[in-house]
Amino acid sequence: MDLIILNDGVYSLVTVTQAMLEHVKILSDVDCFDLCGIIRTEFTEYLDSPNNLHVMKDGSGIFYGCICR
Repeated sequence: MDLIILNDGVYSLVTVTQAMLEHVKILSDVDCFDLCGIIRTEFTEYLDSPNNLHVMKDGSGIFYGCICR
């Protein structure tokens, strides 16, 4: 799975690693789309109106979604 991140007008794919999910506890089987939602919740902050964006907590850019492979 890759995350789609927008930073300074450039889209980047960031591969999700086991190290990134080390502190996340997943108690049941999840599909790729559920995992994307879990990652969005853990790694982003939502900016409400007028922005309506999910911004990465580490400042790496704006979260746009995931690519499931």
